[in-house]
Amino acid sequence: MRENYTLIRLYIDAALSGGTVIELPKEQRHYLLNVLRKKNGDALRVFNGQDGEWRAQISEATKKSVQIEILEQLRAPKACPDITLCFAPLRKHRTAFIAEKAAELGVSALQPVITARTQFPKLNLGKMRLQIIEAAEQTERLDIPALSAPLSLDEMLSALSGRTIFFADEAGDARPALEAIEADSNPAAILIGPEGGFTDAERAALRGRDNVVPISLGPRILRADTAALSVLTLWQSVHGDWPQ
Repeated sequence: MRENYTLIRLYIDAALSGGTVIELPKEQRHYLLNVLRKKNGDALRVFNGQDGEWRAQISEATKKSVQIEILEQLRAPKACPDITLCFAPLRKHRTAFIAEKAAELGVSALQPVITARTQFPKLNLGKMRLQIIEAAEQTERLDIPALSAPLSLDEMLSALSGRTIFFADEAGDARPALEAIEADSNPAAILIGPEGGFTDAERAALRGRDNVVPISLGPRILRADTAALSVLTLWQSVHGDWPQ
């Protein structure tokens, strides 16, 4: 693989197989021709989140059309570990940071959650998906994290009733995060609240669920985006694909 690392890597929203010729959309055409100055015959790597990674080459490059030919598979499909990150949307740049870094860290799904104290409930899911795809392109992952429309806290709890939900509880009377994560190997999700935290009623509802495990992240109150990535890092180090 190392001999191919220097090749530009693109996510392609199309089925990939040897010999297929694909017409690239306008944005990728502009990126290859005008930003990277690529031309006919130049090689690149492509993936679509399902069919692994493939070597391709530009077979046509004009101002109106860029086509690539799929040549050979470089890596077989491989999904990241099954971990869902549930988070209350923050300011635009902080929500973008969570989406980007969670994709880099190998989260399999992102679930926005609207809580009582969520200050920024409106999300541009299309833009967030593009941020996720860019992170996947840069970090060599072969899949794309799923991104769902926002749910209320009750809707999220119902939707994820079959998972252990590690709930970052800033009240401080919970098990240390690493200890709790090490003790549970069930399919899991991580829940991070908004700026200002959960209300007392929300905390009571969460703690009343058998599949919700309150966890502590230490003596300091972390920003929501810092907390999200901290718990995801701990989970990946125990149950994810980091230990090799």
